[in-house]
Amino acid sequence: MTNPPIDELLTKADSKYALVIYAAKRARQINAYYSQLQEGLLEYVGPLVEAQQHEKPLSIALREINEDLLTATPEG
Repeated sequence: MTNPPIDELLTKADSKYALVIYAAKRARQINAYYSQLQEGLLEYVGPLVEAQQHEKPLSIALREINEDLLTATPEG
């Protein structure tokens, strides 16, 4: 079972595709944050929820989306 549940996550985006893109972009930002943290640079924002040890960036991003800590803006 996915945590947070996929049904809850789908209410946060217009489509499954939009949710995937939204979560993937945020996961890349979180991953870049952790990489830059080792170098002493802070260009990206870290996790907005308490991350568990060894939790993957995508899982963190999905929890942030589910808790309405992020707002998706359409590109165009």
